[in-house]
Amino acid sequence: MLKIIFLFIIIQRVVELGIAKNNEKKLKQRGAIEFGQAHYKYFIILHSMFFLSIFIENYFIPYVEMEFFTFLLILFIILQLARVWVISTLGERWNTKIIILPNEKLVKDGLYKYIKHPNYIIVTIELLVIPIMFHAYITTVVFSISNLMLLKVRIREENKALLQSIE
Repeated sequence: MLKIIFLFIIIQRVVELGIAKNNEKKLKQRGAIEFGQAHYKYFIILHSMFFLSIFIENYFIPYVEMEFFTFLLILFIILQLARVWVISTLGERWNTKIIILPNEKLVKDGLYKYIKHPNYIIVTIELLVIPIMFHAYITTVVFSISNLMLLKVRIREENKALLQSIE
């Protein structure tokens, strides 16, 4: 079961990168501007190393079925549904980069009606839930803290870009 979940997550992320690349191309053809390029490579490194770290840590720690695995699996499924909701709400505006269409109104539908950065919240929770499912506790701590540090930069850059685009 864990191998299937791990494979699912990897395939999902690769598909999402394809969607993001396609959206980036469409947005830039419409005059969108990219912001925050300097920190983007660190997200790529973080998320790539996240999966490698889970794999390595899981290899060295024998798996023992946890009583709360079912709860984590349900939470993971809910997060995936929320992830799809965010991506479908933003449509072609969804991206892994900060790409802004000047003079466009902010999306206020879906989860964005209630939360300013739902995708970041989803990813933050995933970075806690996924490694715990795989008994990768060191990965949980290291990558959750690293993600929060990067998000601090990312959200500041994104908010600045959004303010510039509506002026």
